[in-house]
Amino acid sequence: MSKVKKNISNERALSIIQGPIMTEKSTNLNQFNKYSFVVSKNSNSYEIKQAIESIFKVKVEKINTLVVRGKPKSFKGSIGYKNDYKKAIITLVEGNTIDSSLEIK
Repeated sequence: MSKVKKNISNERALSIIQGPIMTEKSTNLNQFNKYSFVVSKNSNSYEIKQAIESIFKVKVEKINTLVVRGKPKSFKGSIGYKNDYKKAIITLVEGNTIDSSLEIK
């Protein structure tokens, strides 16, 4: 049984990609043509690929996704947790780049 892969709408593409990750580690990955984004937790790799290709007009070679678990934090003596989020590391085809200073929202 094969899955049918549908195209996503522009509204769905903008809701999938929530923003870029600008840390020292992700900035170092840019030289290897890899970019990091925070994505919605209910999206899959195929939807993320379509969203990146439609928003930035680039070709995606590979996508790695991971769910970052929230760290415990103490606030006024009570312990809580930060929110979990899903991160996608996108590898682009050679010759394509993304201007990481752009805002998506």
